[in-house]
Amino acid sequence: MISTFKNAWKIPQLRKKMLFTLFMLLLYRLGSHITVPYMNAQVIKQLFTGANQSVFSLLDLMAGGNFSNYTIFAANIYPYITASIVLQLLTIAIPSLESLAKEGETGRKKISQYTRYLAIGIALVQAIGYTFGIFRTAVVAEGILQNSVIILSIVAGTALLIYMGEQITEHGIGNGVSLLIFAGIITRFPTDIIQSVEAVKAGIASPIFLVIFLIVVIGIVIFVVALNEGERRIPVQYAKRVVGRKMYGGQSTHIPIKVLMSGVMPIIFTNSLIAIPATIAMFMKNESTKRWIMKYFTTSGTPGLVLNIVLTVLLIIFFTYFYSTIQFNTVEYSKSLQQNGGFIPGIRPGKPTSDYLQRTLNRLVLPGAIALAILSVLPTILTRISGLQFNYGGTSVIIIVGVVLETTRVLEQQMLMRHYKGFLNK
Repeated sequence: MISTFKNAWKIPQLRKKMLFTLFMLLLYRLGSHITVPYMNAQVIKQLFTGANQSVFSLLDLMAGGNFSNYTIFAANIYPYITASIVLQLLTIAIPSLESLAKEGETGRKKISQYTRYLAIGIALVQAIGYTFGIFRTAVVAEGILQNSVIILSIVAGTALLIYMGEQITEHGIGNGVSLLIFAGIITRFPTDIIQSVEAVKAGIASPIFLVIFLIVVIGIVIFVVALNEGERRIPVQYAKRVVGRKMYGGQSTHIPIKVLMSGVMPIIFTNSLIAIPATIAMFMKNESTKRWIMKYFTTSGTPGLVLNIVLTVLLIIFFTYFYSTIQFNTVEYSKSLQQNGGFIPGIRPGKPTSDYLQRTLNRLVLPGAIALAILSVLPTILTRISGLQFNYGGTSVIIIVGVVLETTRVLEQQMLMRHYKGFLNK
């Protein structure tokens, strides 16, 4: 991995892309220090203590620390992720959107435009809810103009993140949305590690649990790398055909199907949905309703912890299947093979090939999805047992490792494409 980055840095075009990506991430970190005006920082700090700490820590982790400081990036990139989930589900349910998705680049641009509009709408709702729901006691604004400045600051922050994420994807290296989430999580590592060590020193938690958790984190890293690198290679043979005086085909190749084709996106999608009940609870003025939601739909209560673990496992499995199906359309792949004279040995072209690819995909995706889900909920269970706040474990580690591997893979692909171009130009 290190050698890949070193070799990529030597190539001027890739070096520009890497510098552009780093510049965008630097802007993101600078924006994380711009607080929303007309908000009392001391009151916000007090809200992050006591009974609300466990719920707020989840929201703050997802926002990369911007939630606790209530910066312009308090809503983060998650409205865009939620909008993407909604649009992808609607693409399957609504025929007009489905046909639009099949129109190629033009259709994809139109759907991306709809996603951006919906994301801004969600960010607006969240900004109003956060400001006049969760942080209503911290608002020092007077009049419509000052209150509007608060809301527009958060919405503008989300819009800026959406723009930055798309620019990174287009002109930088890797997936922009994933890299922004990665940057937010990685900056929390030093603080969370120091807090855990201090908790052990103060006698609040046992050092044995800290050691156990560090071993679990190392195990998660190794396992995630194995999941990302694991693949099934299906052999493909191309029939020989004569065109004029030349013979084409006859070569053998393979279809690589990844065990974890969806990468870290199921984790990101699941985190977005799991945080919704906690967010709604913070908006409630009725204390009894708020306590009921906190008990049964967040990790602060025992029933909520069990339900949270079950929902996390189910949602990760669902989104892994969902995202893998979108990325690897077995019907289209089968048609493409048939049109180009390709076939899988022992399998008839057409529908039998499509069914075979789907069975193979299901057999690979299910174990990978279950393993991913177990790795995600394991640190949550350790947190409850040990009393340590392992914000830097579980899903965070999976996201970080997944994003690093994905970015490395993108660099390798671009380097390979450059070598091919150089060969063709000679």
